[in-house]
Amino acid sequence: MHKIRKIPTILPFGVLFLGIIANLVDEEGTQAVILNMNNWVIDEFGWLLSISSVLFVLTCVVAYFSAIGHVRIGGEGAKPLLSKFNWFSITLCTTVAVGLLFWSTAEPIYHLYGPPESLGIEANSDAARRFSFSTLYLHWSFTPYAIYCIPALTFALAFYNLKKEKSIGGFLSPLFGRFTQGIWGQLIDAIALFALITGMASGLGQGLLTLAGGLNKFVGIGNSPVVLAAIAALIVATVVVSAVSGLLKGIRILSDLNLKFFIGLLVFVLVFGPTGYSASAGVDGFGDYTSNFFNKSFFTGELGHDDWPKWWTNFYWAQWLTWAPVTALFLGHISRGYTVREFILTVMVFPSLFSILWMTLFGGMSMYFDEVSGGAVKQTLDENGVESIIYYIFEQLPLSGIITFVFIIISFVSFVTAADSSTEAIASVCIEVGKDEKEYENMESTSKTSFWLKVMIVSSIGFVSWSMTSFAGINGVKILANLGMLPSLLIVLGAMFTLWSLMAKYTRESRPATRNLMLVPDNTDGQAVNLPAYESLGDGITQPIMAYDR
Repeated sequence: MHKIRKIPTILPFGVLFLGIIANLVDEEGTQAVILNMNNWVIDEFGWLLSISSVLFVLTCVVAYFSAIGHVRIGGEGAKPLLSKFNWFSITLCTTVAVGLLFWSTAEPIYHLYGPPESLGIEANSDAARRFSFSTLYLHWSFTPYAIYCIPALTFALAFYNLKKEKSIGGFLSPLFGRFTQGIWGQLIDAIALFALITGMASGLGQGLLTLAGGLNKFVGIGNSPVVLAAIAALIVATVVVSAVSGLLKGIRILSDLNLKFFIGLLVFVLVFGPTGYSASAGVDGFGDYTSNFFNKSFFTGELGHDDWPKWWTNFYWAQWLTWAPVTALFLGHISRGYTVREFILTVMVFPSLFSILWMTLFGGMSMYFDEVSGGAVKQTLDENGVESIIYYIFEQLPLSGIITFVFIIISFVSFVTAADSSTEAIASVCIEVGKDEKEYENMESTSKTSFWLKVMIVSSIGFVSWSMTSFAGINGVKILANLGMLPSLLIVLGAMFTLWSLMAKYTRESRPATRNLMLVPDNTDGQAVNLPAYESLGDGITQPIMAYDR
């Protein structure tokens, strides 16, 4: 029987529910306090977000081409848990895929009509269209996936190769040692869980409104609290069913189905949409993105007194960062049996290329229909909100009713997949693992033993999303989610420095005499294991050498 870790379990949910109660009692006052705190974090640490975003991408590139790129996660004889297709589909559908569905058509319109004032770009001009495309690629391709890739790869090596515990403190321990263990480790986990839980509640709340809006087009049910409750209950019930089937069944089936829906919708838009316009404009925008990557990444707006980066680029980095530390446990967990290079390709490169293709077709389609209609898409955005644009776009295509229905199904499956994988990661952090269970080789049993904990987690998040969306407004929990950005950023930076230390160590140790040695864990009493692959770092601390995949 697994024992619950009290601090990571009670503290995040306790703080969240206190915040919800305060918001229900005094919505205006609570949101004002949270907004001021949020603005302070963005104002004081926006520069660190900009620098870190570039460092994360560069670190992934260096890791791919370094000696550690040949290391096999889990050791040279490790067998993959998933096929490469399953691995890719799960990675894509549990990270930013939900955002692709809605922001791909809405965000380019925002940028087209509201580019940064300090850059001197005229709204609704050719320069604004180029800026819109290049900004889409910045916000939805290599940088966000690098934010996920860094902690996930660090965790995979720490967990499978160094045999550290399955926690956020565990994957930081190769560099920070005892400072990430015990009570401090549990506090680190609790902070990261709070950031993820609020992020999930925010995302699910937006999803409830979007799904209700789509269903309203078919049956006119509106978006009353009863309707939102029914949708939330259906999502929770589907996640529970997936939890019963086990990780390698439930999430795999949902992700495979979701990816096939994504590909089918892409093909439909490729055939019936304005592909020529989208491709030409996309190439133009991608050229601007690649040639100005550093300028766009380092743009803070401070010298021009421009708040645009704070409301867009920094907002996105904050959102990805709140999800990254805990999601890393899940992404790293399913990567056993593959090399570091394969990991970077599957978790960062391939999803980024898919995202670029998606944004090119859907973003181009949105701007095309806005241009030929004299601004009708912008008018729809102003009058009906972000979630209405995609449905308006589908009305311009053949078989609009069928496509809209398919899109609603995709949206539902996407939310369930993201919630399922995140719930799995949260549950794994809340469980105290015995020494005899440390390897977690059987993921099916891990999923089943934490079943009731997962039910509690997803039910709580579903309730918070419904109550905030129905009675208090979703803006409060969205702002609350951003408060987790700073500690999450420090955690991901810590993961990056840990990965750099592992790369440096392995570069030193990748001699022919050691390349075939397995990476060996500490024994149960904390003493060094007397094997050739083990070395002492002094002060009683030992460090194993990683296996090399030839």
